[in-house]
Amino acid sequence: MALTMALDIGGTKIAAGLVDSDGRLVHRAQLPTPDGDAEAVWSVVEKLLGETMQAAGGAAVGVGVASAGPIDLPGGTVSPINITEWRNFPIVSRVAGVTGLPVRLGGDGLCMALGEQWCGAGRGAQFLLGMVVSTGVGGGLVLDGAPYDGRTGNAGHVGHVVVAPDDGDLCTCGGNGCVETIASGPSMVRWARRHGWDGTDAKALGDAATSGDDLALKAFRRGARAVAAMIASVGAVCDLDLVVIGGGVAKSGALLFDPLRAALADYAGLEFLRGLRVVPAELGGDAGLVGAAALARG
Repeated sequence: MALTMALDIGGTKIAAGLVDSDGRLVHRAQLPTPDGDAEAVWSVVEKLLGETMQAAGGAAVGVGVASAGPIDLPGGTVSPINITEWRNFPIVSRVAGVTGLPVRLGGDGLCMALGEQWCGAGRGAQFLLGMVVSTGVGGGLVLDGAPYDGRTGNAGHVGHVVVAPDDGDLCTCGGNGCVETIASGPSMVRWARRHGWDGTDAKALGDAATSGDDLALKAFRRGARAVAAMIASVGAVCDLDLVVIGGGVAKSGALLFDPLRAALADYAGLEFLRGLRVVPAELGGDAGLVGAAALARG
């Protein structure tokens, strides 16, 4: 059986795997993303590739690479914000040099969306936004059943849709009021602490909200409303039929999804948006690997 190699490169961990023609992950290995120079990070990728090639036993036909962005698809390079050692790092040529296989690069949000469309909560959806709401807010688009890369490979960066232009916080992108500054885990924690909550992190905030803490609940409702405003905007532009949301904040379940769906009903007033569904992701941390393989398979 032909197998596809997959890499998922992020600021916290780097994973590699083998995916069969049915989308099953038949081999998986993971290591922490190291501190250090660019070659230190590459050495982890190279080690994982070697192990995965050995597991494939010569049956792999291509490699898909999901990477945190920004990426440069025409140049085959990546400059992840959360891997500061890599700037214009030639990931495509490096991976091709080690494996001798065709390599396809995609943003991690796009690969998450593809993974969920192939084998997860978005099975069969033709117009899909896949999102991760965690320490940041990222996304990827599947339009007319195909991955939509955009001009540079960075389409789907929905975390930087502006939803609070007048009184929003400064974003790492340089703008004000991006949805990421309201709905990411750290952003919700910062807002809650500014208003008197004394907890430490997003998990504690979720626990407090589950226990009925009013301020924690307000933080989640505020974040959910920002995500809903963004979804309504992207849905109107792309005529979406489904949004799949994963990531650490999304694991809070009803704390996020109940107020999000209620707010979306307010924002999505156009007739063609009223059927837009929002569902939790199913593949968890494996979505990027499965989606990278789908990308490589074409």
